[in-house]
Amino acid sequence: MRFKTLWKISILTILALLLLSACAGEAPSEVEAKVVDLIPTRLTMGYIPNIQFAPVYVAVEKGYFMEAGFDVTLDYIDETDAVALVGAGEQTFTIASGEQVLLARAQDLPVVYVAAWYQQYPVGVVSLTDKAVLAPEDFEDLTIGIPGLYGASYIGFRALLDSGGLTEADVNLLSIGYNQVEALVTEQVEAAVIYVANEPATLRSQGYAVNVVSVSDYIGLVANGLVTNEETLEQNPEMVRAFVNALTQGILDAAEDPEAAYEISKLYVENLAEADTELQKEVLDGSIKLWQIGQPGYSDPESWVNMENILLEMGLLEESLDLSEAYTNEFIP
Repeated sequence: MRFKTLWKISILTILALLLLSACAGEAPSEVEAKVVDLIPTRLTMGYIPNIQFAPVYVAVEKGYFMEAGFDVTLDYIDETDAVALVGAGEQTFTIASGEQVLLARAQDLPVVYVAAWYQQYPVGVVSLTDKAVLAPEDFEDLTIGIPGLYGASYIGFRALLDSGGLTEADVNLLSIGYNQVEALVTEQVEAAVIYVANEPATLRSQGYAVNVVSVSDYIGLVANGLVTNEETLEQNPEMVRAFVNALTQGILDAAEDPEAAYEISKLYVENLAEADTELQKEVLDGSIKLWQIGQPGYSDPESWVNMENILLEMGLLEESLDLSEAYTNEFIP
């Protein structure tokens, strides 16, 4: 009986060892499975790779998106096209400004703004100090350069005109592309519509003293944030929450440690390592001042009302929308 008992114990021991060995052999497959389980996600941003997108680079490089379950690929295409892709369900997320959301919803594209990145609308008007342009009412009769009659620059400029009691007929508005600095210093224009963290810093680095009239000093508008679509919100709200958390953590980290964010950005922005470091860091610092850091992700209802009113006044919207469907604060940390 004792021999049979020992035999049974030996068999059980061997089986246990074989089972442990099999489990150990499967460990790499389990790791691979976790990688496979990551959701391939294309995140688009307008413009081109730039230091202003440092929070996204930080979130990718520190693994925040991966920890949240996403294998993120960054892309840069026209903001309007990106929002259209999200609205059509061909893409899950994009970074876009508030006006793009409202204009898309007016075209029956079911996009929803789920987390604010910027607290302040980043558009303004820059001029050399000898022009004494200190407020919107000072724009009257000036020749003002603008990238074009579209997008956030145009909408922000119209908001400034309204704040100064002016219309486009009161200024000489020239479409100059993204050559604001050159146009200004060569006196092709007397002022230029710009992003307040960019061109003013460039001008100052070249030795010019400037004045900047910022949209955010006169009216709250909805700036860049994370956009998805209604289907994603309905079918997978936790996925949205996880993505929002990863992005906002990147924003907070970049704001807390700009030096580290700058170094990380070198991996994503071509030629940043060879660029004017002092200037690029000033652009980053200027951008941080515009971000939503106090209450990450929070979208201000009044800013949505203001944005809709501007679009209605410009004729870009024909009728009011249900703003409660255009944005939500449900998913912010």
